[in-house]
Amino acid sequence: MLVIKKINRFFWVFLILLIPLKTIANEKLNFLSLKNSEVNLRQGPSFEYPIKLAYKKKHLPVLVLGVSEAWRKIKDFENNSGWIHVSQLTRKKSAINTKNHSLLYKKPTIYSKPIARLERGRLVLIQKCKLKWCKVGSENFVGWMIKDSLWGFVN
Repeated sequence: MLVIKKINRFFWVFLILLIPLKTIANEKLNFLSLKNSEVNLRQGPSFEYPIKLAYKKKHLPVLVLGVSEAWRKIKDFENNSGWIHVSQLTRKKSAINTKNHSLLYKKPTIYSKPIARLERGRLVLIQKCKLKWCKVGSENFVGWMIKDSLWGFVN
């Protein structure tokens, strides 16, 4: 009986220590996208700070690095970082193609018919993702891309 209590106690201690580690390991990157076609990136978390650069692309994905009240510190695909007001961000799923001449397929398999070839830097809107593939739209094309070719909101 004493051995069972020790094993039981060990199990609970192990479980309590394991839960925080699992939470840290499963933490996903927090991507958002630009809500408007003109968004200012600022040097600090306030309208008082100067503008570093102005984005001109709606739905451009950005990685959230930090939070200060209504401001988000972000990093973009080209490693520019700064602060954007939360009103200028949305949860719309988008990504950037990271590989030159990536193919867009009709179905989520490389044996499917290629629909289009996308250049590096092309913005795509994500409709849904599977294990290794995402269904995306870009201009007049909708098809499947391999996840490894995408930077942005890919789950």
